[in-house]
Amino acid sequence: MSMTYSRRTKDQLAARVAQDIPEGATVNLGIGQPTLVANHIPPSREVLLHSENGLLGMGPAPAAGQEDYDLINAGKQPVTLLPGGSYFHHTDSFAMMRGGHLDICVLGAFQVSARGDLANWHTGEPGAIPAVGGAMDLAVGARQTWVMMDLLTKQGASKIVRECTYPLTGLACVKRIYTDLATLDVTPHGLRCVDRVDGLSHAELEQLVGLPVQA
Repeated sequence: MSMTYSRRTKDQLAARVAQDIPEGATVNLGIGQPTLVANHIPPSREVLLHSENGLLGMGPAPAAGQEDYDLINAGKQPVTLLPGGSYFHHTDSFAMMRGGHLDICVLGAFQVSARGDLANWHTGEPGAIPAVGGAMDLAVGARQTWVMMDLLTKQGASKIVRECTYPLTGLACVKRIYTDLATLDVTPHGLRCVDRVDGLSHAELEQLVGLPVQA
């Protein structure tokens, strides 16, 4: 393997996800890496960002010194609210999530299977704190579920797997996987490469994933 490629930084990955969010979409950004996507949506593009703790119309992160800790996302990070934005009861937020009112949700993941099964709330490790939050509601309630994650674990194993070994969040719910090395679609006929970083060949990508990937 040539290893002549460079990985997308977290901000570059967030910008790559933001690039695909269409005008007029209502989008939930999950806790962790997905929150960075808010910083990369062009001001000229109207996108309604939702947070499960009860926000609609989130903007990018506030400038240093401008944080308002009464205005936070589901990960307890300070956020901004765009003109026309609103905040509301948790129950109303979950009604939006469960009622099919979100076009896209962007979630982190521990594993995604080749058929789009999602495992993102628990590694099964003894003593780990389960943190399912609203992930199950989002994964099946949004019209499209996108995952944003590193392709490999710290040990070098692929997080895209034939079968998830961690407890599942949702079955066959993931439509697209954005990683630091490649973007992949989950199709009825298997994984398909949308793009990959410069210097990474298709053969190298398949070797890293350990599964067939359509060009």
